[in-house]
Amino acid sequence: MADQTLNCNNLNCPMPIVQIGKTIKTLKTGNTIEVTATDPAFEADVRAWTKKTGHELVSFSDGEIKTALIEKK
Repeated sequence: MADQTLNCNNLNCPMPIVQIGKTIKTLKTGNTIEVTATDPAFEADVRAWTKKTGHELVSFSDGEIKTALIEKK
């Protein structure tokens, strides 16, 4: 179970990443955030963002609604 959830459904790039960036700042190191999004580019965006920022993409589920679990590092 994630420490925080974030619904980014119906938001287009770059808004899901902007929202993740704002929300992750409120978490403690080691906490997780579960993000749902419908943007087709979300997987590529979240993978690039976690690599760039040093946070960990713990899991990703693809589908109509995509779900990413990110751990704050």
